[in-house]
Amino acid sequence: MTGHVRRIVTGHHAQGKAIVSSDGPAPAVIVNPKRPGYFLTQVWATTESPAEVGNTDDPTRLPLALAPPKNGSVIRIIEFPPEHGSLSKFDKESAEEAFAAIGGKAHSTFRPGALHPMMHRTESIDYGIVLEGEIVLVLDDSEVTVRVGEVVVQRGTNHAWSNRSSRPCKVAFILLDGRFSPELA
Repeated sequence: MTGHVRRIVTGHHAQGKAIVSSDGPAPAVIVNPKRPGYFLTQVWATTESPAEVGNTDDPTRLPLALAPPKNGSVIRIIEFPPEHGSLSKFDKESAEEAFAAIGGKAHSTFRPGALHPMMHRTESIDYGIVLEGEIVLVLDDSEVTVRVGEVVVQRGTNHAWSNRSSRPCKVAFILLDGRFSPELA
């Protein structure tokens, strides 16, 4: 795995017929110097709902933000390398630097003694679909192993993703902007 994802984008030509606007590697691949082997491929994003359907510019050229845009959505594919204890020495500063590299410093919820140093929370509904490998969804007080073809519906909870296997894991994430209910805000 290398972070390369083929992305096919459709559109319309001047007479309104459907065309392939682009076909090739998704151009926005973010690596994280704090996490060697980690690749975040930004596939597409919208900035409103309902989303404008047209021949707009490629939204993945904008600066990366971990959370989706206000009233928007994001689809990305993340490759998680095996951890093998690589995050065990992470402190608050290391976690914040790792999140800053992917546009999410403000979303880090690092605290000493947590089950994982990369705990975070966004005000969104996230669908995570495991494409290859397996990964552990880490919550405040519990963990769940998620395997190929299985789906997580993550509703604004404090969480982290931990690859405890010996192989990389690839997960597709679709994030929709949300609003915390009053008791969770």
